[in-house]
Amino acid sequence: MTEISTDRLDAAPADEWRSYDEFAAGIDTYRLPSADLTGEQLAIAFAGGPTVHLNFTDAQTVSWSADGVFAGSGSSTDPYDAVHVRDGVVYVNLPFSSRSREALTIVYSTMTRRALGVHSVIQPEHVEDVPQVTQEFWAGAVVGGEVTGEEPGPSRDLIGKRNIYRYSPAHLYEHVYMSSERYMWQCLQGVQRGHGDVDLSTVWKFADGLYLFCFREFKIAVASVWLHDLGYALRTTGIFLGLNGSGESQHSGAGGHIYPLGAVAYPDIQPI
Repeated sequence: MTEISTDRLDAAPADEWRSYDEFAAGIDTYRLPSADLTGEQLAIAFAGGPTVHLNFTDAQTVSWSADGVFAGSGSSTDPYDAVHVRDGVVYVNLPFSSRSREALTIVYSTMTRRALGVHSVIQPEHVEDVPQVTQEFWAGAVVGGEVTGEEPGPSRDLIGKRNIYRYSPAHLYEHVYMSSERYMWQCLQGVQRGHGDVDLSTVWKFADGLYLFCFREFKIAVASVWLHDLGYALRTTGIFLGLNGSGESQHSGAGGHIYPLGAVAYPDIQPI
């Protein structure tokens, strides 16, 4: 049974916007357990993006090489974190130590051999009204076998849905998916309690009930990559990349339980 605390129910001061590392502390409490991919090797070819070769040398380290946006890097060794989000579906994040202020997140299916990738980058300078962390998205496939099923791609399926997400006994957030480009969030419990905003977002469908959800905040330099399982599991697995309160880049894992609150349907004119 999910534990719920009565801590962190005081409203955060309206004029004190929390830094990324403050709200991210403990947000991985209910994350699914990490998976050990030691000995596994695979190559993933992304349409319009790189082909990435991965060799998982132990439970925390991957040797990799890639072309395209990563051309010139040669072969690198970096940490990784993997989660089996469903039977045959693996979520892998590379919080690069070899490339400053970047992360590569990959989701792939060992059954359909479909894949998707998200490249998150903290830009050098903040520009007013523009998220400082940018993201690029690719659909792809695991090389070396028959690919089946629908190709991952942008989805409107979450528009109008309203969910709450519990990440720890004292982390509770609400999301309202407003359009194909924006979502609204508010903190119900945690150091951000009472804070909320409308930020840029991207949703892709990976498989039935399985959605990639990413946001890029305006107020602080942080972005996320989540995989929502809105089927029977009602679990989410994610990561953050952003600048902490000291102005340094930081990677954080996250995850938790999803509680759907309902949905609305627009009768005529639809959101963008």
